[in-house]
Amino acid sequence: MTAYEYRAGLEGVPATQSSISFVDGQKGILEYRGIAIEELAAKSTFLETTYLLIWGELPSREELSAFENEIQYHRRVKYRIRDMMKCFPESGHPMDALQASAAALGLFYSRRDLENPAYIRETVVRLVAKIPTMVAAFQLIRKGNDPVQPNDGLSYAENFLYMLNEKKPDPLAARILDISLTLHAEHTINASTFSAMVTASALTDPYAVVASAVGTLAGPLHGGANEEVITMLEAIGSVENVRPYLEDRLERKAKIMGFGHRVYKVKDPRAIILQDLAEQLFEKFGRDKYYDIATELERAVEEKLGNKGIYPNVDFYSGLVYRKLGIPLDLFTPVFAIARVPGWLAHWKEQLAENRIFRPTQIYTGVHDAPYIPIEERRSSMTTME
Repeated sequence: MTAYEYRAGLEGVPATQSSISFVDGQKGILEYRGIAIEELAAKSTFLETTYLLIWGELPSREELSAFENEIQYHRRVKYRIRDMMKCFPESGHPMDALQASAAALGLFYSRRDLENPAYIRETVVRLVAKIPTMVAAFQLIRKGNDPVQPNDGLSYAENFLYMLNEKKPDPLAARILDISLTLHAEHTINASTFSAMVTASALTDPYAVVASAVGTLAGPLHGGANEEVITMLEAIGSVENVRPYLEDRLERKAKIMGFGHRVYKVKDPRAIILQDLAEQLFEKFGRDKYYDIATELERAVEEKLGNKGIYPNVDFYSGLVYRKLGIPLDLFTPVFAIARVPGWLAHWKEQLAENRIFRPTQIYTGVHDAPYIPIEERRSSMTTME
């Protein structure tokens, strides 16, 4: 590939070197710092995985305990941020509220001491600790209620579910959420991570780095897809309608939400784990008819499109898990953001180590030597609004 060969979406074009995560889309492999995602889902916790991603190795018992205590201490947010949230429109999407709130954190912690390891750690702790609190706070505020304060006696996942419902969650539900967060924590240079890296390369506020990533994750082609999956399953309505629905989508060449991936050409390894988590939830708390629709749709898509490498991605089963956990539909993507903060921050930290501001080139397709036309000679291309 020459320096000026154009690739739409920069597909396949290396943007950086990284030791954070690895994906083999042909074999369905995902590793964080060399450890298989299946191992981490079965044996680790979200905060331990966070430590691994950001500092490059699994913590000792003492290091993990210290990190967990710091996260616990910094869960609360300034009352002015809560007051700001009260001014947001109730109809606003929680991702927009989260982006604004994450950026607002920078007003309170704006010191940019990017070469100081203590500052790096403080930033990591604050963002990992406070993002869930802000997501839960907006959910209650938009319903006219005061936010629920964090409960210091609960784990990270337990506390988030508690702040949503002011009720201690079932241990299985909390563990499944913790695993789900681990599965979503990092995934190489995806769109939101690239946004974070570009913003980070300007040596700006790390809170702005996370805010920029949140804005990118909000898109329906990235994090927002998990909401679209549930909407699709509701539209299908029954197992009997799966194949007619699929035939119609294929005939119109319309996208089938939750299927296909730019990297994976087999079933996403995270989808395999999430499907198992969904089955555990249904076994304990009752079956969901949408799961039956989902599994039938997976079979039908595999029959029709499996030869093209179209299989379920992480979004296909995550929404079913979140729904069963009692998380509202439009909070699915904010929960994804909570999970992805460690990945964004790991890339932020790595970017700072050998930073050079991103400045890609372009292939110009416009005209040259165009004349300047006096305003009285120009014709309007505007249409009149009725």
